[in-house]
Amino acid sequence: MGFSEIIFILFMVLILFGADKLPSIARGLGKAMRQLRDATDEIKTEIQRGAEKAGVDTKIVEETQKEIEKMKEDFKG
Repeated sequence: MGFSEIIFILFMVLILFGADKLPSIARGLGKAMRQLRDATDEIKTEIQRGAEKAGVDTKIVEETQKEIEKMKEDFKG
């Protein structure tokens, strides 16, 4: 999504809801994002626990995640 599209969406939200509703909308979106992040973290934890109980080697996943993070940093820098 480009910068102009984001500006357009923000402009439409401003027109539809008004300036006085924007803080409450932003607060609600922030709470929703936090709940989504918490839920995904919880799901990841449950999957990891299940894999460990089943005897699946989870080191491969951890190593892959480290490599992905390293590639992201190399790409940014």
